[in-house]
Amino acid sequence: MPTNGPRRRGVGRPPRLSLEAIIDAATRILQEEGLERLSMRRLANELGSAPMALYHHVRDKDELLVRVLESQARNIAWPALPAEPRERLIAASVLLYDLLAERPWIVEVLTSDNLIGPSALWIVEEMLDAAVDYGHSADEAHHVYRTIWYYIVGNLIIRVTSTRRRAQAGTAHQDEVVAQLTTATHPRLAAIADRWADLNARESHRQALAAIVDGLLPARFSAAPQRGVAETVPAATAKRPDRQDSVDPSQVELFISLCVPPYGSPAEFSVSWYPALRA
Repeated sequence: MPTNGPRRRGVGRPPRLSLEAIIDAATRILQEEGLERLSMRRLANELGSAPMALYHHVRDKDELLVRVLESQARNIAWPALPAEPRERLIAASVLLYDLLAERPWIVEVLTSDNLIGPSALWIVEEMLDAAVDYGHSADEAHHVYRTIWYYIVGNLIIRVTSTRRRAQAGTAHQDEVVAQLTTATHPRLAAIADRWADLNARESHRQALAAIVDGLLPARFSAAPQRGVAETVPAATAKRPDRQDSVDPSQVELFISLCVPPYGSPAEFSVSWYPALRA
């Protein structure tokens, strides 16, 4: 005998999947558990579905990751960047670092699978454009971008790995080794051994990125006057300035940011890597 009530879905029937639901679930796993915990089977369990059902929407895990990356990039509200090339490059670099620091799993994806979401290349274009506007060739601009990118990736990988190890063991092996050093063999390290972990944990990427930019851009052209950290991301202006053609080697201060902190003296490092400053 027919009824007028709603028809119930059969018992045990899996919910209907959508690409959006798959991307959202994959993003949750990546953000909370990391790249190594994401698999098609794990994702299917999260969605209450069979693994084969996922392949109606994505070809494989690589396509899934690209779609997740693209979804993240499209949902970011990209801000207006400064018009002045140096400030624009610093602002874009800091923005890229901060975005990845909030999503450390993206660094794992980018470095392990060599995948990229096309929408995220907007910020790379801005960094290249700033270097070219400053006076570098396209190839030199690429070198500027890659140097900054390697710093950002290296810094975040070290931070994420150290955080995980400390969460598991309560301390890091490096901290224990430094704590045992004596003034007889390592006077400089011993002097800060009790603050080693705190110094390594400091968020100094804004200063580091500004120093790296100032070390890269003045190689052929004079840099803009140094500004405080609070002024590294000024409001956007309507017109970009003309190129600067004078050389001022004294501005070269390449920050030793590719090493584990604490960092050495920028001035001393500049002299050792920039012969013009030795005289």
